[in-house]
Amino acid sequence: MEQITGREKEIKILQKLLDSNNPELLAVYGRRRVGKTYLISRFFYGKGLYFELTGINRGSRQEQLNQFSKAMSEAFPTAGPFPSPKSWFTAFDILREQLERHPKKSKIILFLDEFPWLATNRPSHLMKAFEHVWNRYFSRMPNIKVVICGSAASWMIKKVINNKGGLYGRLTQKMHLQPLTLYETELYLQSNNVCLDRKQITDIYMTIGGIPKYLNFIEQGLSSAQITYSLCFSPFGYLKTEFLQLFESLFDNHKTHMSVVRALAKKHQGLTFNELAKTIDVKSGGFLTEILDELELSGFVQFISFFGKKKREGQYRLIDEYSLFYLTWVEPNQNHPCTEDYWLRMQRSPRYLSWAGYAFENICIKYADMVARALNITVITESYSHWFHRPDKNKDARGAQIDLVIDRKDQTVNLCEIKFCEKEYEITKDYAAILNNRRATFREVTKTRKSIFNTIITPFGAKQNAAYLSCVDNQVDMSALFVKI
Repeated sequence: MEQITGREKEIKILQKLLDSNNPELLAVYGRRRVGKTYLISRFFYGKGLYFELTGINRGSRQEQLNQFSKAMSEAFPTAGPFPSPKSWFTAFDILREQLERHPKKSKIILFLDEFPWLATNRPSHLMKAFEHVWNRYFSRMPNIKVVICGSAASWMIKKVINNKGGLYGRLTQKMHLQPLTLYETELYLQSNNVCLDRKQITDIYMTIGGIPKYLNFIEQGLSSAQITYSLCFSPFGYLKTEFLQLFESLFDNHKTHMSVVRALAKKHQGLTFNELAKTIDVKSGGFLTEILDELELSGFVQFISFFGKKKREGQYRLIDEYSLFYLTWVEPNQNHPCTEDYWLRMQRSPRYLSWAGYAFENICIKYADMVARALNITVITESYSHWFHRPDKNKDARGAQIDLVIDRKDQTVNLCEIKFCEKEYEITKDYAAILNNRRATFREVTKTRKSIFNTIITPFGAKQNAAYLSCVDNQVDMSALFVKI
């Protein structure tokens, strides 16, 4: 088997399914380019009879069935030819007949990739046909392992994982394949002979995230700035036109999804549901809820609760690194050729610092569990949230905002200040006063009786000068985000 880098937990799950003496039905979902097909095909290929069928985006039912015929010929080359069936019931009957001739002690792997695409055209009857063949035949074959995979996360959850029909309770395992973490990204790049320090890996991650497909385009011997230019700004950069294609392939109502993402890209602090509905002028709350659910499930946005409020009171943030980078930097330059030094020049601009600060915040919020681990509070962490305070207009008090609040079970709260910088951060006397005043404001407004710790998170840590000692209780640096989980 070709080495699969950075998917240790997932490989353990797949190995357990393969070793099982029972029929197994696995549902795998995750955004496009995240490596679902690569993981499943590389792991299972050559470990038994292998059948792989991939759906066609917006293909007709007959086009999908034609693909089934080709997949049959590839899996059973001596038994064909296989004419294209006219229905999915007929298709699965043809497949079943071939499988029943296979030795009972030999493994059978059926990989149905982009399953939502196979089922999109109505009436396709794919779900009914699969439910029938699984319940009547496949579930009685102890050597069979079926993997249903799809990029349309909401469809997979509604139609497969939370199925109320014939597949109810039939799944033996589910897997939400996430982008690679920073630790896994480092391993992935090293496996491709790309040797960069952790700051430059973080810079790349802030630009394109942990998407294996994107990382695979990185050439060795280039700096993070050169890589960013090559992928996003050069005339033939792969990520120069990826944004529209990505959303078109993932969502039926992709224009509305893109409107939400664009609105969030302009508001770094995030938007509440009502603010978002007003911004994109959506009349139906139910429709917007569905759109946001789909974006959350696909890893584009994240809902962050307000500290001390009800569970569903909070803001939505755009946390997909590539989408934020594209809308901030790439799209505005689509009609303006960029010179090779463009990104180097931008890295010295105030606009860059604003974007980088937000992008680094997103990584820290996304991997808040790693921050908690670095603080040795994993087992006592209760929740992560956001907090802000806007004083009344007739008062002299100043507002305050905290991007990450860690509420703990031991009567303690960590107020996390996230700062992006290119070197060790140095706190001034004035900034120390701001942090201490913010802590006092937090206590006064929230009425909490808990101990409150000021925590600073920076790439290279903070210099422990007198100002630091007067306001900061603990700190976390970039290395905390490069841990194995």
